[in-house]
Amino acid sequence: MTAERADADTVEALVGYDGRLLLIRGTDGWGLPSGTPQPAETAEATAARVVYELTGYLVDGAQTLEPQEGAVPTVVCQLLSESPSEGGRLPSDRIRWIPYEETAEAALSTVVRDYLEGHAPT
Repeated sequence: MTAERADADTVEALVGYDGRLLLIRGTDGWGLPSGTPQPAETAEATAARVVYELTGYLVDGAQTLEPQEGAVPTVVCQLLSESPSEGGRLPSDRIRWIPYEETAEAALSTVVRDYLEGHAPT
């Protein structure tokens, strides 16, 4: 999936901590954790659930970024656990924390890149 492609049934989770971004490796390379909402589940709840299911990290879906037309909704999440639990489905080699300034190769939308630029540590 490309970062700019719209998929009404997908929510992305932007998890940043200490100037680093949580990425997962999918079929299209490195990108944000994403998944499909369950019935009546908010975007914020979906993002938190998906991050835990994929990585084992506990997060709180705090804020949905204003999406550009046709973009996937992205929820900014606050990290609640510094270490993942054993509950994540992905092996550790498919999970990475990368400094914001090194995300050029990741499949990120313009909205996410703008957010990171405004929140990069100085």
